[in-house]
Amino acid sequence: MAIAYRQQVDDDTEFAIWKIEEEADELYNQLQLDEHEKAFYELLSKGKRNLHWLGTRVLLRKMLCTEEYIDFKVDSHGKPYLVNLPYHISLSHSFDYAAVMISKNNPVGIDIEQVKEKVERIASKFMRPEEMAFIDERQKINQLYVCWCAKEAVYKCFGQKEVSFADNISLQPFNFEGHGSVKAKLHREGTLINYNVGYLQYEDYMIGYVNGVTDEE
Repeated sequence: MAIAYRQQVDDDTEFAIWKIEEEADELYNQLQLDEHEKAFYELLSKGKRNLHWLGTRVLLRKMLCTEEYIDFKVDSHGKPYLVNLPYHISLSHSFDYAAVMISKNNPVGIDIEQVKEKVERIASKFMRPEEMAFIDERQKINQLYVCWCAKEAVYKCFGQKEVSFADNISLQPFNFEGHGSVKAKLHREGTLINYNVGYLQYEDYMIGYVNGVTDEE
């Protein structure tokens, strides 16, 4: 297992992706877990699910450059946080890759997805009509994945449940390139938050990532 890609977003923020090539036991032995975490791990189904759980935590440990126990918790909305370390974190995974984003100063969100044709079939579930209108037919699948990853990253950064990708998160028109950014708005219950979401195509995967907010109304 090795870091496949790492990007410094700003002085206090970075993300990395890691290709998971080890067996579960090898990853497990690189972690320090408390009794609750060990019990939770035993309940996970064997296969990709437990590899993803292990892989994101091993990658987090590598990024934080520590061999000590990391007190890792999840809040009532499902957002992960570190109890005793001064970092905001976000985790994601897809097939053979784990992704982690950390920041000392701002909430973060990251999503990684393997690009597949099936996204076109479910586009209406997460896209607004005005967003579908700016999709370029020549880059339709890639651009739809940018939209999905961007909305997922915003959702994770916001960190609260009951957010609809179609109803509560809107994207401004953008042209797809191998990497770039897209402007997003989250509007929910009188709150309007602007985000600038980065995206990156890595092999046959798409990554969306966001660091904090642009402004809040």
